[in-house]
Amino acid sequence: MTVAVRLGRADDAERCRAIYAPFVENTWISFEEEVPSLREMARRIEGYGSSHGWVVAELDGEVAGYAYGSPHRLRHAYRFACDVAIYVPDANIGQGIGRALYEGLFPILAGNEVHAAFAGIALPNDASEALHKAVGFTPVGIYREVGWKFGGWRDVAWWQRLV
Repeated sequence: MTVAVRLGRADDAERCRAIYAPFVENTWISFEEEVPSLREMARRIEGYGSSHGWVVAELDGEVAGYAYGSPHRLRHAYRFACDVAIYVPDANIGQGIGRALYEGLFPILAGNEVHAAFAGIALPNDASEALHKAVGFTPVGIYREVGWKFGGWRDVAWWQRLV
């Protein structure tokens, strides 16, 4: 079983959408409430791939997870910061895919002049917190009751890593 990380392409949209859909539909890990269309997912891959970076992990030739960077805030002084997101299906947790994705993404972010990466983790999510800690993120605070999903307020822990 070999994990290979490569740049994401628009033709990865269908598989990335399939990975993302359960996070949107069944969890509060994503604060989106509707799964993006295939066209929208392809647009995100191309847009974030160009501006920050989008990588996919292949496990035995199949896309088994993805990670990307996106703008942190709109004010110009934030241009050297980005938010990161990573999605790995439950079936692929514990196989080194998350670490491999971040190890592939960080050099791309650095090449795009990103200095600081921020990860928002909807709580509770022990697996995501463990991954982010393992790859060098440190906690910076918690936004309490910042999102409403599935009939309740959700907290988000924010983590930071200098790229």
